[in-house]
Amino acid sequence: MKPRILVLGAGFGGLELTTRLSEAMGDSIDVTLIDRSDAFIFGFSKLDVMFGHSTLDDVRLPYSSYAKPGVRLLRETVTAIDPVAKRVTTDAGMHEADYLIVALGAEYDIEATPGLSGANEFYSVAGAEKLREILADFQGGRVVIGVCGTPFKCPPAPSEAALMLHDYLLERGLRDKSEISFVIPFKTPVPPSPETSAALVEAFAERNIAFMPGKKVESLDPARKSVQLDDGSELPYDLFLGVPKHRVPPVVIDSGMSENGWIPVNPRTLETKYPGVYAVGDGAATGTPKAGVFAEGAARAVADALIAAISKSGEASLYSGAGSCYIEFGAGRIGRVDVDFFSGPAPTGVYYPPSTELRTDKEHFGASRRARWFGLNY
Repeated sequence: MKPRILVLGAGFGGLELTTRLSEAMGDSIDVTLIDRSDAFIFGFSKLDVMFGHSTLDDVRLPYSSYAKPGVRLLRETVTAIDPVAKRVTTDAGMHEADYLIVALGAEYDIEATPGLSGANEFYSVAGAEKLREILADFQGGRVVIGVCGTPFKCPPAPSEAALMLHDYLLERGLRDKSEISFVIPFKTPVPPSPETSAALVEAFAERNIAFMPGKKVESLDPARKSVQLDDGSELPYDLFLGVPKHRVPPVVIDSGMSENGWIPVNPRTLETKYPGVYAVGDGAATGTPKAGVFAEGAARAVADALIAAISKSGEASLYSGAGSCYIEFGAGRIGRVDVDFFSGPAPTGVYYPPSTELRTDKEHFGASRRARWFGLNY
């Protein structure tokens, strides 16, 4: 019987993992990839949707375009996970596996921040779409961009939102009528890279964006239009753009795999405490950022381990904990930071200043994944 590999979640981790397995082993293995959605969307595309640079249809990559030898992609919702038996129940039936990889990502706990449900968040696709309409009607005022908890996906994204909002309001002739405040629990925008953080802080100052580090949004009062911070202070707002608290999906919590909201793993191999069960991506507690490029790197390490185990040849590779993040600085320019979490005693980051050339690099990053995973060469 062919080895059965079950992958839950068709995000960066699931797509790269199954693609790599297919390339190496083709029809000699039985790989099932399960996701409840009908399309993949790059996380960075949500800001483009929110600010009207793209429509949702522009950035959706339907899973119907995903076709790999040895892999079947099923649109099902996972309802139960038994990591001991490596058995998964969905709304369409039951799946059993020899190897189980949980790549369901992180979900947003809106209710964990009182009042957030009566305001706006921009991390979900639905939230970004809603804000697209709200921003189009916005006529100026006090805008607060606030992070409600850590860790959160794509740490540079709230900084990008602040800089892109500045450009958006400037283009609409509303910047002089508006104030932008940015609240983040970190002491710096990108902690592993002092150079990147300094460049962002300078960009905020140049654009008169009030940067408020080391503070977290504790609650909101939508009736009073007030944000309560964890230091006891308050910020009035006319428009709030929030980053909700994150956690693994409830089905993962119910499985017993998670601790303190995340799945414990060996950070270099992505193995959980359950034999033959791995976790990759935003739901895994690796100590690296929750971002697509890091999920992708972790998936490659797991794929190589499975290929070596099944073929009884070659060697497994360790997850490097390194990756690059592109950062929108506005005015058509993009910066980049290359971060490395495992090579030294402390995380490091190498900063590349914003330029139009790096925009081309970011576009290539997206295009190469569209081609690799979906066969879409554009």
